[in-house]
Amino acid sequence: MRVRILGSAAGGGLPQWNCACDGCTTARRSGANRTQDGVAVTGDGTAWYLINASPDLRTQLLSTGDLDPGPGRRDTPIRGVLLTTAELDHTIGLFGLREAERLDVYATPTILAALPAVPILRRYTDLHLHELTGEPLTLDGGLTVHALTVGAKRPRYADPGRGDAWVSALRLLDQRTGRSFVYATCLPTWTDAFDAFLAGADVALLDGTFSTEDEPARAAGLTRTPRDMGHLPIADALPELRHHPGVRFLFGHLNNTNPFAAGPAPVDVAHDGQELLL
Repeated sequence: MRVRILGSAAGGGLPQWNCACDGCTTARRSGANRTQDGVAVTGDGTAWYLINASPDLRTQLLSTGDLDPGPGRRDTPIRGVLLTTAELDHTIGLFGLREAERLDVYATPTILAALPAVPILRRYTDLHLHELTGEPLTLDGGLTVHALTVGAKRPRYADPGRGDAWVSALRLLDQRTGRSFVYATCLPTWTDAFDAFLAGADVALLDGTFSTEDEPARAAGLTRTPRDMGHLPIADALPELRHHPGVRFLFGHLNNTNPFAAGPAPVDVAHDGQELLL
């Protein structure tokens, strides 16, 4: 299995267009750039699946040669999009895929029912929706995907009453090698269920939005805590990693206030364009 990090920043990217915080200022001066969160995964090097579709998706696809179209005029290696949330920073990129001859989108029933993109995309492409209900699904290229609901934080645009499965972690298994990758960049708390879901994985990309619990208040003067915003701080996740010594952990979805986004980090931080081989 191959995993390409398309984007490693939280919503807005780094630097954020309207922000002059220390992190964004440092990034502008140094030339650092992180696009918004998302990865591409393949089991056979031919069939690729996107995990989330950020507003930066076009730029991300153009910078990843493995995802180039061809040999036919409209051939594409992208077989579908796996959504872990319905947030704008994970779904706006779907509109950029509207010219696909066929578009397969995988998500929980809660997310699929709420997405404003669904009725619009149906006017442009042959849209196929696939529900992630907790049972493993087989994908092209020898992969299996298994979803676990980890959060109930719904986007501000979404109406209540559509269910509670708003935030998912994904586990992708290469059926030929038995190796697996866990993606959980929006993780509000480390539960026993998530601990069991993670067990035995080879690589995990975790929520690196905030470094500590007091970061939003200290760096941006916010009253909401990371957990209020649906994110477990890196400092609070670190003790849990000791229970999984065989897993390689990386942190993604870094907020612009996170000092690890534009500076040195004591943990393994994902970077745009990085490739992971499992």
